[in-house]
Amino acid sequence: MWGKILGFCFGFMFGKIFGAILGLYLGHLFDKSLKSNFDKAGGFSSLFNDADVNERQALFFSSCFAVMGHIAKSNGRVSEVHIKAANLFMDEMGLKGEERREAQQAFQSGKEGDFSLKETVHDFKERFAKRNDLMQLFLEIQIQMAFSDGVLAEQEKQLLAEVSKQLGISKTHFAFVLKRYQAEFNFRKQQQRFNQQQQSQGQSSSYREGSGHHVPPNNNMNRTQALALLGLNDGVTEREIKVAYRKLMSQHHPDKLVSQGLPKHMMELAVKKSQDIQAAYEYLKKAA
Repeated sequence: MWGKILGFCFGFMFGKIFGAILGLYLGHLFDKSLKSNFDKAGGFSSLFNDADVNERQALFFSSCFAVMGHIAKSNGRVSEVHIKAANLFMDEMGLKGEERREAQQAFQSGKEGDFSLKETVHDFKERFAKRNDLMQLFLEIQIQMAFSDGVLAEQEKQLLAEVSKQLGISKTHFAFVLKRYQAEFNFRKQQQRFNQQQQSQGQSSSYREGSGHHVPPNNNMNRTQALALLGLNDGVTEREIKVAYRKLMSQHHPDKLVSQGLPKHMMELAVKKSQDIQAAYEYLKKAA
């Protein structure tokens, strides 16, 4: 906007009408370039101070565990499996001492009868407005909790649909995320069995946590499973596979999510999801 105004004024001063038109055009190009650089820098998020980032991370942390607790109790009581899953989740994040107690308190608050799912998710959405990748990861974490016992009960699915709706995620995209996570869940279970089998035989898997290496060819992964991990069906082109891969990797980029407000303790979640996406893509490239 200011580029156009200044361009018009200076142009008119030195070249009258013709100069004003030229200045207006050059000002438009300047504004366009400035906006592009501003967006690349993170928009207004680049103006946030550390205190604001910490506040967003604290809200993500507390909201996430509170909703997890609520979903865990959707069947009337929290099962041992859900409690174990929540503790494992905290272990993966490396939560100890005060941080772990805060997570446990948030989880407990979600189990209380007066807990308001709608209000909690609404406040979360208000704070993370337009950060769609972060809101999707929030939903995926809740889906992970619901799947912790290997079964998605109807009550859990209804609550997940409500969380998705409150976040402003469409029914179609919710179904896509749910289906893709189910493929991710099945893949991880299969990978665990494969690694256990390798260890029992005194061998080591060539796929290691945190390595990002491709899935070894003898772990029974197939094309259908790899496509499902990318949210695709059979019959897609190589270009469609590449587009889906790049989009998913962008959505789950750990550094990007942390800069948007993801607690650093939860960075490992994004890393693992990125590894699964990478594994599926590498498999499809080799199988092509």
